[in-house]
Amino acid sequence: MDWGTELWDQYDIIEKHTQSGLELVEKYVKFVKERTEIEQNYAKQLRNLSKKYNLKRSSKDEPECRFSSYQSFLDILNEMNDYAGQRELIAENMMMSICIDLTKYLQELKQERKTYLMEAKKAQQSLESTYKQLDSSKKRFEREWREAERAAQYAEKTDQDINATKADVEKAKQQAHMRAHVAEECKNDYAAQLQKYNKEQNQFYFSDMPLIFNKLQDLDERRVRKLAQGYILFSDTEKHVMPIIGKCLEGITKAGTNVNERNDSMVVIEQNKSGFERPGDVEFEDYSQGINRASSDSSLGTPKGPMDLLGKNKSKNFWLFSKRSKPTVTEDFTHLPPEQRRKRLQQKLDEICKELQKEVDQSEALGKMKDVYEKNPQMGDPASLASQISQTSQNIERLRGELNKYETWLAEAGGRGDTVRYKTHTFNNNGAHDGLSPDGAQSDESTPDPSQAIYAEFDDDFEDEELTAPIGKCTAMYNFPGASEGTISMQEGEVLAVVEEDKGDGWTRVRRSNGDEGYIPTSYVTICLNK
Repeated sequence: MDWGTELWDQYDIIEKHTQSGLELVEKYVKFVKERTEIEQNYAKQLRNLSKKYNLKRSSKDEPECRFSSYQSFLDILNEMNDYAGQRELIAENMMMSICIDLTKYLQELKQERKTYLMEAKKAQQSLESTYKQLDSSKKRFEREWREAERAAQYAEKTDQDINATKADVEKAKQQAHMRAHVAEECKNDYAAQLQKYNKEQNQFYFSDMPLIFNKLQDLDERRVRKLAQGYILFSDTEKHVMPIIGKCLEGITKAGTNVNERNDSMVVIEQNKSGFERPGDVEFEDYSQGINRASSDSSLGTPKGPMDLLGKNKSKNFWLFSKRSKPTVTEDFTHLPPEQRRKRLQQKLDEICKELQKEVDQSEALGKMKDVYEKNPQMGDPASLASQISQTSQNIERLRGELNKYETWLAEAGGRGDTVRYKTHTFNNNGAHDGLSPDGAQSDESTPDPSQAIYAEFDDDFEDEELTAPIGKCTAMYNFPGASEGTISMQEGEVLAVVEEDKGDGWTRVRRSNGDEGYIPTSYVTICLNK
C-alpha cells in the first residue's frame, strides 16, 4: 500500500504529516544538544570538584603524603577526573554523530520535500488553468448558441411577416446561418477543451499526484529510519565508553583496597616519634630538712617531668592534652625532637648533595667546552664562558660549605651522615682540571683527609668506568681532531655508538668499537637513538 493510491485525495494531510515528521527530527536534535550540555556541565563540575579536593602539595615532604589513605584519595580524584573526561567524550560524540549529522540530513529532507510540494502545486495550477479554459469555452458556447437560436427565431419570424421585404428575409436568414456556424465552432472548441481537461485531470489524479505522494512517502520513511538510527546512537555512544568508565570505577575500588591502616599507623610513628624517653618519677623534695632540689637530664636533654615538656607551664596538669605554642623554626632544626631532627638534617644533606652534583657536572661541561674553544677558536670564544665558570665555582664552594655545616649538625644529632656521593673533579678558570679537596685546598693522595670521607672522587678516565650500554648510533659529518682532554677524534663518515646524550652543553659522549670513549661536538654528527 502506498500513499499515491490510498491517499490520492489527502494532499493537506500528507503535507501536514511530513511537516510534523521534520519537526520531530528538529525536536530530537534539540533534545540531544541539551543532553550534551548536561554532560559537559556535569564533566566540568566533576573536574572542578576533583581540583577543589586535590590536596597535592608543591613539596613531597608534607606528612600526609605518605599515608595510604591520602594517596588513595588522590587516586580517586584522578579517576574522577578521567571519568569526567569520558562524560565529555560522550557529549562530543553525541554532538558529532547525532546532532550535526541529523541537522545536515534534515536540511536535505526539507529541500527535497519543498521540491515535491512545488511539483504538486505546479501540477495543480496547470489543471486549474485547463479548467478555466474549459469553463470559458463552455460559457462562450452557451452564449453563442443562444444567440444562434434568437437569430433563427428572428429569421423565421421575418419570413412569415407579410410586410417584410425579400431583402429583409434574406438578411435575417444569413444572420441566423452565421450565428449557427459560430455556435457550432464554439461547440467544437468546448468539446476539445473538455477532452483536454479530462485527459489532464486523469493524468493529475492517476499519475502526477500519486507519483509525488509516493516520493513524499519514501522521504518520510527515510526520515523515520534515520531518526531511528539516531535513537540507537543515543545509547551506543554511551555504551562505547562504558568499558573505560568501568576501569575508572575499578580504579576507585582499587584505591579503597590499597588503603592499609597498619602502615598508616607506622607512618604516624615514623613521622612524629620524638626520641625522648618517658619522664621518670618525680623525686620527693623534703624542704623541712633543707634538701636542695635536684634534677638530672639525660644526654639527649630528655625531660624528667611534665613541667619540662610543658615549658614550665605549671598551670597545666596534663601535658599530653595541652595546646603547645608553635616553636620557632631554626636552620639546624633544633626546634624538632631528636629523632625528627636527624631525619630533617639527613634529608637536607641529600638535597644539598644533589644540587652540588648538578653544579659539578655543569662545571665539568663548561671546562670541556672552554678547552675545545681554545683548541678550535672557530667554534667559539673561550672568554665568553668565564662568567659562567666563575659563578659555577662560587656555587660549588657555597654548597660545600653548607654540606660541611649540615654534616656537623648531623654528627651532633647522632646521625650517620649517609649522603649522596658525587664527583669532585672541577675545572679552574683556565679550563684545566683541579684535583681540589672539598675545602678548596690541594689534596694529597698519600694523606687523605678523614674529615672529607663524605666525598668520593672518581677517576675521569673512561677506561676505569663501567661500560654503559649504547643508546644509539651517530655518523660523523665532519672531521674532529679530538685534541682536548676528554674528547675523541673522528673522521667524516665514521659511525660511533652513542652512550650519553647531549645534556645541553653541546657535547655527546660516544664509543668506538675498540672501547675508546670520549666527547664530540653534537653539531658535528647526525644521531639516531634506539627506540
